[in-house]
Amino acid sequence: MKKQITLKKNEERRILAGHQWVFSNEIKAIQGAPENGDVVELLRHDGRFLGVGFFHSASLIAFRLLSSEREEISFAFFERRISAALALRTKLSPGEESFRLAHGESDFLPGLIIDKFNEYLVVQALSAGMDRRITLIGDVLESLFHPKAIVARNESPLRSLEQLPMQKSVLRGSLDQTIVNEAGVKFKLDLLEGHKTGAFLDQRTNRGAARRYCADASVLDCFCNEGGFSLHARAAGANSVLGIDSSEPAISRAGVNTKINQMTDVTFECSDAFETLKVLRSKKRRFDVVILDPPSFTRNKRTTATALRAYREINGLAASLITPGGFLITSSCSHHIGEEEFFSAVERSILKSGRKGQLLESAGAAPDHPTLVSMPETGYLKFGVFAVS
Repeated sequence: MKKQITLKKNEERRILAGHQWVFSNEIKAIQGAPENGDVVELLRHDGRFLGVGFFHSASLIAFRLLSSEREEISFAFFERRISAALALRTKLSPGEESFRLAHGESDFLPGLIIDKFNEYLVVQALSAGMDRRITLIGDVLESLFHPKAIVARNESPLRSLEQLPMQKSVLRGSLDQTIVNEAGVKFKLDLLEGHKTGAFLDQRTNRGAARRYCADASVLDCFCNEGGFSLHARAAGANSVLGIDSSEPAISRAGVNTKINQMTDVTFECSDAFETLKVLRSKKRRFDVVILDPPSFTRNKRTTATALRAYREINGLAASLITPGGFLITSSCSHHIGEEEFFSAVERSILKSGRKGQLLESAGAAPDHPTLVSMPETGYLKFGVFAVS
C-alpha cells in the first residue's frame, strides 16, 4: 500500500500558493503507515495528487513538500537542487568562497541548511526526513565540492520539534580552523565550537552597510559575538570600538580576530549588554554609533510581548548613550516579531529616552538567505539604521 496523506477539503490552497508545509490538523487520512521521515504522497481531499515530501506523525508540521512531481528523493534529486542553489550563489557573489549554500525551504530543500566556508561545509538537518538522509546528502556534497571536511551543527531547538537529538560532529574529512575574508576583514572560524560557526552569514551585507556610519566615530557594539560588526567598524575608520558580549569564548575569538587584522583601538569585554548599558548611562558615556545584534528574544508567539519589552529596553538604553547626530544600528532575528512591529518598538524606545529617531535604511538577511513571499516563515532578520537627534 502506498504511503499517502490526504488533506481535508480546501486545505490544499496554501500548498498551491507556494507554501511547503502541511500542519497536522489539516490532514483527513493517513495511508500506508508511514514512519517519521518517510517520503509520502500528498493528496487533495478528492484524491488528486499534489506532491511528495517528508512525513512526521508527532510534529505540528506533519508534511514538508519536496516536489510537485512523482519523483524519487535520491542522489539525483539532491544533486539537482544543491547545484541550482550553488548556481544562484555564484551569480550573487562571483568569486566568493564563503556563503550560505542552501537555505532550507527557500531553496526548496525543507529542513536543510548548508554553509560553505572556503574548503569546508557545515550542514544542519532540521527535519527527520533530512536527518535520515544526511549520509546521502554528504555523498552529493562530496561529489560536487570535494571538501576538506563536512561538519554537522545540529544544535537548533527546531530539531526537538521532530524528536531529534542535539549533536555536533565531523561527518567526513579532517577539520581545521579556517580564515574567511569579508570585504577585507578576516575572521578565524572554529566551525565545530564557534556559536553558529561564529560567522553569522545572514548579517554579511548589513555589516557592510554599517560601515558607512562609522568613519571617525566612537562605536559601541553590543552582543558583538566574535567581532563581526566591531571589526568592520574599525576597518571603516572608527576612532575607537568597544565590543561587549556575555560569552567568554566569543570574546576570546574576537581578540584573535583583532590580532589577525592587525587592528588597534578595538577593545572587547565579557559582560551582560543590558547591565553594561545601564552602567555606561549612569557614567554619562556617549558614543557616536551604537550597534545592537542580540540573539532571538522569543522562539514562539506566546512570548512576543516579553520579547518586545526586551527590544524596547535595550534600544532605549542604547539611544540614551548616542551623541546627538549619531546612529543606532539595530537588529532582530526573532521570526515571530514582524518588521513594522520591531521598528515601531525601536522608534518608541528612542522617543521614551528623550530623543528623536529617523529610520534611514532597513534590510533583511543577505541575499544568499532568500525568502519565499508565500512562506513568511522563511524571513526572520530585521536590520535598521536610525539617525538619533
